[in-house]
Amino acid sequence: MKVQCKTGKDVASYCRGVQAFCPSRCPQSCTMDCKSKCKPICVCDKPGACGDPRFIGGDGNSFHFHGRKDRDFCIVSDSDLHINAHFIGKRSPTMTRDFTWIQAIAVLFGEHRLYIGARKTVTWDDESDHLEISFDGEYVHLPQGDDAEWKSLYVPTLKITRTKAVNTVMVELKGRFKIIANVVPITKEDSRIHNYGVTSDDCLAHLDLAFKFDVLTSNVQGVVGQTYRPDYVNRFDVRTKMPILGGESNYSTSGLFSTDCAVARFGHVGGAVKLISDLADVKCSSGMDGPGVVCKK
Repeated sequence: MKVQCKTGKDVASYCRGVQAFCPSRCPQSCTMDCKSKCKPICVCDKPGACGDPRFIGGDGNSFHFHGRKDRDFCIVSDSDLHINAHFIGKRSPTMTRDFTWIQAIAVLFGEHRLYIGARKTVTWDDESDHLEISFDGEYVHLPQGDDAEWKSLYVPTLKITRTKAVNTVMVELKGRFKIIANVVPITKEDSRIHNYGVTSDDCLAHLDLAFKFDVLTSNVQGVVGQTYRPDYVNRFDVRTKMPILGGESNYSTSGLFSTDCAVARFGHVGGAVKLISDLADVKCSSGMDGPGVVCKK
């Protein structure tokens, strides 16, 4: 896939017009760094979640959380922000767990509900849009084409922008967060290498996600949310090939828009909670620079 720096206030003058192909390790899932480096960066190199979910936390370290297919889990939960993920999957007869991927996320803030999901797709077509987005229960119509933009009439600080013609968007709630969501399939080659068992009736289209948070409290929780806490201690053995986060029951929720996981913090305003918003211009080895990224190597 080819990506390009265009124009705009966030694009360095020397990057304008620069084109590049996504790296071979993320041929369908990259964005251009148009602020300084003028080169493509894999979405999965940023804090977020990709594939059979591999998460990169706020501390820059990677881990897996498998969850279960057809279930929902809270990945970020704070006093005024809650993000759940819906997992799809396949069960391998040779394994005791599901292969899982994130099919959709629900973002709750204030009284609002945002849905971003990958449509179930039989045959993948790079030229077709496989994204589905709704806000407060209403379908979001986002024209196809680079830089197409939607703004909320009710929340002026909420903006959704296509970063390529189809299948990739950046969601920004100014001063709060940015989320990159990219729909990708499981290819026949992926299935052959990893024995996913993908069938002809479903290419398991799913989301690769990257997060940037501008403001969180020190009480934030969730699969990846906890890694942004000032008191978070990474207890994974980083020497292992695939560190795995357990404790599935702590993060399971009864529905995609529910805030009832055991570690939920949404709506909890009691007690003194420190805001961790003074994190501007932190440079992280994962490649995600800017406010809200905590790197504690």
